[in-house]
Amino acid sequence: MKYLISTISILLTSFTTVFAQQTTSTDSLYITQDSILIPTKSGIDISAIIVRKKTNVNPLPAILFYTTYYQGAGDKIFGIRSADKDYVGIVAYARGIKTNLKNYIPFVNEGTDVYDIIDWISKQSWCNGSVGMFGGSYTGFSQWAIAKKIHSALKTIVPQVAVMPGYDFPMENNVPLSHILSWSNDNIYKSKLLPRSLPFDYYNSGVAFNKMDSLAGYKNPIFQNWLKHPAYDSYWQSMVPTSVEYAKINIPVLSTTGYYDGSQIGAIQYFKLHNKYNKNANHYFVIGPYDHWGAQRKPAKNLMGYEIDSIANINMMNLAYDWLDYVLKGKPKPALLKDRVNYQVMGTNEWKHSSTLDKINNDTLTFYLNKTRLTLTKPQKKEFQKQTVDFNDRENQNNYYTPEIIFDTLDASNGLVFTTDIFQKEYIVNGSFSGNLWVSINKKDMDVSMALYEKMENGKYFFLTRYVGRASFAKDNSKRQLLQPNKKENIPFNNTRFVSKKINKGSRLVILLNINKHPFEIINYGSGKPVSEETIKDAGKPLQIKWHNDSFIKIPIWKG
Repeated sequence: MKYLISTISILLTSFTTVFAQQTTSTDSLYITQDSILIPTKSGIDISAIIVRKKTNVNPLPAILFYTTYYQGAGDKIFGIRSADKDYVGIVAYARGIKTNLKNYIPFVNEGTDVYDIIDWISKQSWCNGSVGMFGGSYTGFSQWAIAKKIHSALKTIVPQVAVMPGYDFPMENNVPLSHILSWSNDNIYKSKLLPRSLPFDYYNSGVAFNKMDSLAGYKNPIFQNWLKHPAYDSYWQSMVPTSVEYAKINIPVLSTTGYYDGSQIGAIQYFKLHNKYNKNANHYFVIGPYDHWGAQRKPAKNLMGYEIDSIANINMMNLAYDWLDYVLKGKPKPALLKDRVNYQVMGTNEWKHSSTLDKINNDTLTFYLNKTRLTLTKPQKKEFQKQTVDFNDRENQNNYYTPEIIFDTLDASNGLVFTTDIFQKEYIVNGSFSGNLWVSINKKDMDVSMALYEKMENGKYFFLTRYVGRASFAKDNSKRQLLQPNKKENIPFNNTRFVSKKINKGSRLVILLNINKHPFEIINYGSGKPVSEETIKDAGKPLQIKWHNDSFIKIPIWKG
């Protein structure tokens, strides 16, 4: 969904490349070392800012905020916040940022570079030998990158809304996200802002997705490199811990994310894998009604038209520092963290707590896609619903985007709508929905979109979550397996966002099932060629789909 992924870009503030020159300044409160160069074993120095409070003359724990974004002089605020809490605050930039962009490759060097940064910090006279890290998005990823080989001085990490490269960014379930060209164009290369018309130029012209940068008049190396890795292959997997490395992560960890965070499926996957491979993982998880910004800073009281419960209004940056104080200074553990999994149930004004993700629900609703209904019983008679998608038609789109969470009417946009009966009792949707789609198509591939809503008693719709995924990667995200035309095949899915909300008596659940065809995400024409290379010439005949009624979705719930 557009607003799910666009929230990531809030932090992607542009910068101007400069060559680092160390300066030291003092005022009444702080000693600030700006553009200091930290050496690494690679021979490429890392630019950093160090902020200390003048009144702190003894060695202190250090807090590292590692970032790929240069926002100018205001970046030192991340160091000042730590200094104000009686730490040494360090802001370190990714290799090439503020120095020489020729050395910059997103996601590739963090594991080794951050290790060297921490090693250098731990040996400084102002550091007591203990280092903590916090921060979100790319900064969250960097903490998992260093967790591949943890430095002995690193005592804790607080990865907030952490991106998992190749898993949820720059693609989700192997479908490239809409803003991956603008990400590097605006924030890394600091090129001229892309034309607002660019997505529509791509859509209307029918050119290949990998030509979008050419439509803007240049070639973007980061964009082009990412598109060369459509599978979750060794290139992406090498950037995060392996099973053996997860098993060795024994430092305390606090992860935060939100139901409407574009990076949620990555953030929750880190948590799942850490606990899977390390049975004694000291890892706490917090999730609530937040977007990408709110889950790492201060949440919006009104989130896209939804007034969050008052109890959910928790400043996540303050929570991060409370955690750092708990680990590094021996202060009390934050009161919110009553157990390892802490989640806010929308509509109840309550936080719930569980020792594991497996224990947050006590039942599962299985619904079959039977004609226009979601039925609890498997249909006895085998039938299917037909859908036709004409990729040559550029007058119409298959797009379910809405800027609000709550809205009056549901635009099917050429998709299929399935609805449950009215619920006679309330319950809580708790977790990530999954399922299996049985389909027959006349092509070799397609990108599936499935949105889940609550239709409330007043007739309004409440957007809960969405799945988007490429059919050819559904069984294995590391290996493409094309569908056989006109053969009944299954598309399993389980990589959807976690959501927790009370479903009231009188409500229904609604599924909108569709195929991507709009300007803001890549168009998969189904030819079997690399999708980023396909053009409208590959569209051929319209996509004909038979959605078989043994298809089902599973929705985890808590019944009181």
